[in-house]
Amino acid sequence: MRKTEICFSPELIHLYDLQEKIVVVVDIFRATSTMAAALANGVTEIKTFENLESCKEMATNGYLIAGERNGKTAPGFQLGNSPVAYLQNKYAGQKLAMTTTNGTLAISKSKGASEVLIGSFPNLSATVNYLQSQKKDVLIHCAGWKGMFNLEDSLYAGALTKCLESTHIASDDGSLAMKALYEKEGHDLKGFLSQASHAKRLQNHNIDSDIDFCLTLDLFSIIGKVENGVLKSQEI
Repeated sequence: MRKTEICFSPELIHLYDLQEKIVVVVDIFRATSTMAAALANGVTEIKTFENLESCKEMATNGYLIAGERNGKTAPGFQLGNSPVAYLQNKYAGQKLAMTTTNGTLAISKSKGASEVLIGSFPNLSATVNYLQSQKKDVLIHCAGWKGMFNLEDSLYAGALTKCLESTHIASDDGSLAMKALYEKEGHDLKGFLSQASHAKRLQNHNIDSDIDFCLTLDLFSIIGKVENGVLKSQEI
């Protein structure tokens, strides 16, 4: 069988061999959930950046610019990191440049993989279907919070590991642990993850609608895949 493993932080990704693996980058609250929403609602491509300045410069090239730091919209940016901002095809047909506190860094650090996907609960089943159609091992790269472990990304990693178990074996302790956690707590994602530190940070910003969206399963039948440095959607 193929294998799954979990990297719990971009600070640990150097410990993993990415070659010939599909890396699934996950930042549940909120970057990869926002990217999935944007792509599913007609945004044609997303370029991701580690720093604010490089992202902001893309406005001169006709891109919408989205910047977030510490849960808030960065000064000088049109958009922040809210998935609900992209619903109802609000920005359909446009290109997006995006930088966030954790998620875009994790994408940057995943270079060298056979493929890089973005993972979220709203496109979980589509991601599972795609991964099961491929003949490669999977590494789930959790964005975490400023280099540290976080609960929501790790629980998603457990969900993905569980959903892949007919074709992929959990090959490390992290995958086994997070699969067991998801089996125990996955029936009540919002209730369990309301305890997560980043969920509490977001609640302090009065964006409960974002949290609800990020924890809703299977809204979209697309995957997000990085191709030549640009994130695009693919219907599954």
